[in-house]
Amino acid sequence: MAIQTVGIIGAGTMGNGIAQACAVAGVNVVMVDIAQAAVDKGLATVSGSLDRLIKKEKLTAEQKTAALALIKGSTNYEDLKGAQLVIEAATENHALKLKILKQVDEMLPAEVIVASNTSSISITQLAAATSRPDRFIGMHFFNPVPMMALVELIRGYLTSDATHDTVKELAVKLGKSPITVKNAPGFVVNRILVPMINEAFFVLSEGIATAEDIDAGMKLGCNQPIGPLALADMIGLDVCLAVMEVYLEQFGDSKYRPCPLLKEMVAAGQLGRKTGRGVYTY
Repeated sequence: MAIQTVGIIGAGTMGNGIAQACAVAGVNVVMVDIAQAAVDKGLATVSGSLDRLIKKEKLTAEQKTAALALIKGSTNYEDLKGAQLVIEAATENHALKLKILKQVDEMLPAEVIVASNTSSISITQLAAATSRPDRFIGMHFFNPVPMMALVELIRGYLTSDATHDTVKELAVKLGKSPITVKNAPGFVVNRILVPMINEAFFVLSEGIATAEDIDAGMKLGCNQPIGPLALADMIGLDVCLAVMEVYLEQFGDSKYRPCPLLKEMVAAGQLGRKTGRGVYTY
């Protein structure tokens, strides 16, 4: 089954980014959010992002017009009924995601595939809240969606091969490079990335090197575009800490214990770029 129309729940950073990637690839989009203001803001963000691509000569004005024409904004879940795939891209809140998924599951035709863009919640658990666990999958895009090539396709315990293959085909059509992952805390990328960031905080707290030298070492020695401490500031130190706490709880392995310095900085409200100060000052 080729996917012609994608429904997206959530018009925020991830939702509008996914909408843009779909529309630029010629796929129809219905982007739904609870408030009209959120929908309008999401559409404006896509328009601004496409303008930047025109400036960089990666897109023409005609292509922008064509892409925007493929995105329909709505505050009504009923408008998702014509989609072959619905991607939930709401805030990373377990209870909220379960509520949304139950609501849309009851309304959508049985053959529609449902995906979640969660970065941390169990796909098997989310799938179990629906009547279609075989047609449920994790589709974890990375921010900023239009620029990042990776999509993690996370198979829940009951995800069918047909569901996986259909969604993989769409990801490739969007110009993405999908990897297939089993359901496990943190999936692949965050499971490796966040403990690396946590280890950088241990190195900093032990006075082994300055923040600048730690970041320079990882950039120059491991060919990373940004050092782990600067990346933590970008992600949000509170988010990094929350992820480490989830790993510690779910794996029950002390190697996932959060660094005390990271905990102290979060307690002090120094969360990174969003507060103007984290490891670095902005």
